[in-house]
Amino acid sequence: MKKLVVPFIAAFAAITLAAQNNIVEEVAWVIGDEPIYKSEIEQTYQDMQSDRTPIAGDPYCVIPEQMAIERLFLHQADLDTVEVAESMVQMQVDAQLNYLVANLGSREKVEQYFRKPFPEIRDYYATNMRNRARVGQVKSGLTKNLKITPGDVRRYYDRLPADSIPFVPLQVEAQIVTLNPVIPREEIENVKARLRDYSDRVIRGESEFSTLAILYSEAPEGIRGGELGFMGRGQLVPEYAAVAFNLSDPKKVSKIVETEYGFHIIQLIEKRGDRINTRHILLRPKVAEKDLVAAVNRLDSVRTDIVDNHKFTFEEAARYVSQDKDTRYSNGVMVNDNTGTTRFEMSQLPQEVARAVASLKPGEISKPFIMRDPKRDREIVAIVRLINRIEPHKANLADDYQTIKDMYEEARSREIVDKWLEKKIRDTYVRIEDGWRGCNFIHDGWIKTAGK
Repeated sequence: MKKLVVPFIAAFAAITLAAQNNIVEEVAWVIGDEPIYKSEIEQTYQDMQSDRTPIAGDPYCVIPEQMAIERLFLHQADLDTVEVAESMVQMQVDAQLNYLVANLGSREKVEQYFRKPFPEIRDYYATNMRNRARVGQVKSGLTKNLKITPGDVRRYYDRLPADSIPFVPLQVEAQIVTLNPVIPREEIENVKARLRDYSDRVIRGESEFSTLAILYSEAPEGIRGGELGFMGRGQLVPEYAAVAFNLSDPKKVSKIVETEYGFHIIQLIEKRGDRINTRHILLRPKVAEKDLVAAVNRLDSVRTDIVDNHKFTFEEAARYVSQDKDTRYSNGVMVNDNTGTTRFEMSQLPQEVARAVASLKPGEISKPFIMRDPKRDREIVAIVRLINRIEPHKANLADDYQTIKDMYEEARSREIVDKWLEKKIRDTYVRIEDGWRGCNFIHDGWIKTAGK
């Protein structure tokens, strides 16, 4: 997310400064009736430098052409009456603003940085998010009828130059069974007692909820007073959402809520349509060393029953023993969130899992090990079975069909969009001012159109 935030911050700061100083803008390009200002180009260049974004060519040629292309897509979006769901835009804006608040410290510091009130900052981000979504919809509309057959993919692969065939690093496919260590009732009651104490202190007016969240919450957002930002029901775990959306008084505190992450108390900040902003305090019961050892021993017995006693298979253990809700209904097979496939590069696996499978042969099962659940940030015990190890190789159709298909689909989509752009450039009034014309543009027709 950082790469998205930095240019927005700098660009908005530059626009704000220009408005405050009443700077007369120098126009570099005109697309239809939309100007592209020199200050926009300069600021974008600075953003890309600070973010170390590579620029393929002269920045004073590449950047304004990119801006002109965006203007063309937005013009088409206007013609096609392309609209985006405002709830989606606001969800993205909320995430962006929550990130800013978390990194700058508070809403007040965000306002100080931008020298603008929070509502104006929100409007700025909403416009950018909305434009990006509209451009994406236009592109999707252009390529929606693209059909790709296995024969197309094969012919594409056969025509690829040898140096264009991608190199695929070592990949593995694995299954996992996990156990959550048993937590004594006494520890759970201790956590609940602490949460009840925090709730009572807020209700009596002795402490601010946000202060207690900063001091005691074990959630990442505790650093900003426990505030989650505006979220829809589907963005929250069901148990949390059920309680949060029933809150109506910002001065009150919810009952204790148990989720897969631990135990929470919640305070309403604001409701806005079908979205809600809450703050919470999360406490997780601590796992004792003896309980971790007990879970390791139990999973070791499960492994013995699979490997030595042949009482059941790893797949059956995943279905009936595993407590990993993400894999128990798929025979324990792990799915790569980045690609949607079952293949992982070693760096994409949790480090404990990567260490466990590194020395396994296909079909072998690791000994039990303790790991931190990356999604729920708690200690669990696991065993893994290596299904397959795919050695580093140049991509081929037999092993990497999806990778090659994605390459071909991307290439065909780019051809379709480029052909559309060429026509759009020819049909649109374009004026490029002196001093901005001496470029080798990616797309033809800019100067010719300007000379008409």
